[in-house]
Amino acid sequence: MSKRRENTFELGDFELVSGKTLPRARLAYETHGALNEAGDNAILFPTWYAGKQEGCAAFVGEGKALDPSRYFIVVPNMFGNGASSSPSNTDAPFDRARFPLITTFDNVSAQHRLLTDHLGVKQLELVIGFSTGGQQAFQWAAHHPELVQRMACICGSSQTSRHTWVFLEGLKRALTADSAWAGGDYESPPEAGLRAFATLYAGLIASHGFFRENLHLGFIGQELKSTPEFLELVHALIGYAFDANDILAMLATWQATDIGNHPRFGGSQERALKSITARTCLVPCTHDLLFPLEDSEREATAMPDARLAPVDSVWGHLAGHPAIAPSEDLDFIDTQIRELLES
Repeated sequence: MSKRRENTFELGDFELVSGKTLPRARLAYETHGALNEAGDNAILFPTWYAGKQEGCAAFVGEGKALDPSRYFIVVPNMFGNGASSSPSNTDAPFDRARFPLITTFDNVSAQHRLLTDHLGVKQLELVIGFSTGGQQAFQWAAHHPELVQRMACICGSSQTSRHTWVFLEGLKRALTADSAWAGGDYESPPEAGLRAFATLYAGLIASHGFFRENLHLGFIGQELKSTPEFLELVHALIGYAFDANDILAMLATWQATDIGNHPRFGGSQERALKSITARTCLVPCTHDLLFPLEDSEREATAMPDARLAPVDSVWGHLAGHPAIAPSEDLDFIDTQIRELLES
């Protein structure tokens, strides 16, 4: 049985794209399996919005595509999720709502240091991610083509769409409208704001069909009696598991994601996509309201070596969620990853 190890990598004073320096920055991460002598059997699987390292467990295991008996799998926690540097665990002057904007590029830069300076990785067999983790995978493939052999993005994109940006802005405004928010310096969690946030979020994480077929009443194995009970469950999963400032820090990262927003690509998404040399598999969901299939189709067309493999599921965005998706969707995704690794 290959071992799972939890660790923390101290980055020290970490310079951000914004020009600010995050003092005593750190990445929490876990690894599965062992790095081979050549340092070229590594797979990177960054976490996603409101996700933590343990959420990747459904995709990792002996006999699965991400097999720790074959690969060295590294799961870094994105900044802001409460495990790596976040508003809730950072000292002044960057505590709480004063935490600086962390971009997807900042996450990738920190992960690059973790892999190359600390873990001794020489090559990545695969960078894979779900949702905003998939956005990190895109960034990796564009900025480190010499390292990335393959890339898989599950229900994600290279650029946050304007529609999704507006939705996220609505979430932020709902949360911060609570009088208990106090500019982020709340004495106790802003309960009304968190509840409003969770209610809005629940409306787009799945599809119309998901609710029409009453799948929400069996969400994560529960036996719920009503839609309001489902909303209470979503609130418990988000509002009780994450600090409100952390939620907004990760949201800001999501809003700011744009693969072309870098001097190397001159603001051009198409130019960035054309630069990706990694063999790629994009796995959108046909009913995803946050990362629509049409965006993935355009991205696949612009990339030199990309295959599109949509998962047809009324679970929408949740169809790609490693900890929530139904087994048939996870099996489909595992098959696509296996084919990519064997290509």
